[in-house]
Amino acid sequence: MSLYLDYNASAPILPEVLDVMIDAYRNVPGNADSRTHIYGTNAGKLVLDCRSSIASILGVDQSEVIFTAGSTESNNTCILGIEDYAKKTGKYHIITTAIEHKAILEPLMHLESKGFQVDYVKPDESGRINSNELISLVRDDTVLVSVMYVNSETGIKQPVDEIGAALKEHNVLFHVDGTQAFGKLNREIRKLDYNMMSITAHKIGGPQGIGALILKRDKFYKRPPITPLMYGGHQERGFRPGTTPVALVAGFAKAAELCEKNLDETERKCTAIKEDFFRAIEGLPYVINGDPTYCLPSTVNISIDGLDAEAAFLCLGDDYSFSNGSACNSSSHTLSYVLEAMGLDEKRRAEAIRLSWNGSKKIDFTGFAEIVRSMI
Repeated sequence: MSLYLDYNASAPILPEVLDVMIDAYRNVPGNADSRTHIYGTNAGKLVLDCRSSIASILGVDQSEVIFTAGSTESNNTCILGIEDYAKKTGKYHIITTAIEHKAILEPLMHLESKGFQVDYVKPDESGRINSNELISLVRDDTVLVSVMYVNSETGIKQPVDEIGAALKEHNVLFHVDGTQAFGKLNREIRKLDYNMMSITAHKIGGPQGIGALILKRDKFYKRPPITPLMYGGHQERGFRPGTTPVALVAGFAKAAELCEKNLDETERKCTAIKEDFFRAIEGLPYVINGDPTYCLPSTVNISIDGLDAEAAFLCLGDDYSFSNGSACNSSSHTLSYVLEAMGLDEKRRAEAIRLSWNGSKKIDFTGFAEIVRSMI
């Protein structure tokens, strides 16, 4: 069986999470919004408890947690849901980065086709954007700034703390895509200044198909002026109609709980795995893509001179499962737009590979290094 090293794409579900979900499927059959019988009451209580648990980890009120199908839906809701407010205020300018996930970039392209202006800030070779450069682009008609906390391809943390603090002086909404940060940088997230945040379960050992949009209330207890994308029910405070997937919510909360409980241990183990990886490839002609100072310990993105990434997937696939970037681009076989935005040339992008893990078990990279040496 090939060793799985693509946790940034989707992490295997944790056994404890699966147990909680099976219990919910078996013993909590009701609709969480059914108010006329005990089955609905029990389902509603379980959802409320899970919502409160996730809210506590994030340091927000439970009423600010809106369950969605995942970060893609949450991101789309933030971006496309701002249109009505923009029309009312006459603010049609948005600022983001050139290295966002397609779940941000493509909705923004849609808004551009409708007359919005979008500035895309590029990082330098470190993979990190300059917060001062981004803030300098804020205008009187800027309605939204959207920046991911951690890049999924490089693992590089962006200065969202600096951006959030600076935006407090402006009447601009700030959205953080926390997909790769939640469960890993919880302490930092609790200190952030932001209005909206997208998170998902399947990056942290939870089930696929469930995530959340955090809509923080302001000092007047008002939520961000986001218009729902769908209609047909009052669920999730009117932001997301449809029957709440109780078992998925339970799995999400359990995964979040486990990540919070094991934050320090997981970071230590992931750091040790990264050190083992670089010891194994010592002597290979590689270069790290992005500044290691700002990289999560659970992610490596390197280019190995003479190693074609596509060939590496074929030759190593029986033993090691990894990627060259975001899963949303995997089927296109195109080179990374993230690395291109960082200024890396075509050769270096074609030789780039990404490995990611969660620290649950020790990994022997000896075979990986031997096969790579035989290929270059």
